[in-house]
Amino acid sequence: QVQLVESGGGSVQTGGSLRLSCKVSGASVNDVCMAWFRQVPGEEREGVTMVKGDGTTDYGEAVKGRFTVSKDVVRNTFNLQMNTLEHEDTAMYYCASSEYSFACTLVISDWRYWGQGTQVTVSS
Repeated sequence: QVQLVESGGGSVQTGGSLRLSCKVSGASVNDVCMAWFRQVPGEEREGVTMVKGDGTTDYGEAVKGRFTVSKDVVRNTFNLQMNTLEHEDTAMYYCASSEYSFACTLVISDWRYWGQGTQVTVSS
């Protein structure tokens, strides 16, 4: 059973930075697709970024150029560096894992395992 635990959320001012981390157990971050999603109350969960087993990345249009995803194979963590944060980035951020290494997209149905979420709040 794969378990995902997010950390690193918090409050920051517009233009600031935060780094989220997702501790993975029950699977290796190198063997499966990993993703970050975010959700605002009353809205659908939105794909932020993902990494396939071969290291291929994909980013949502809203975060391209500002967010960077990475994997730490030694610590078995999946990380999200968020720079130049905007108020619109305020959301609960979720880590997700697929059962597959390559057949995954930023569509919710592709992801089987989810963390409990970590809140990011960006204020002006």
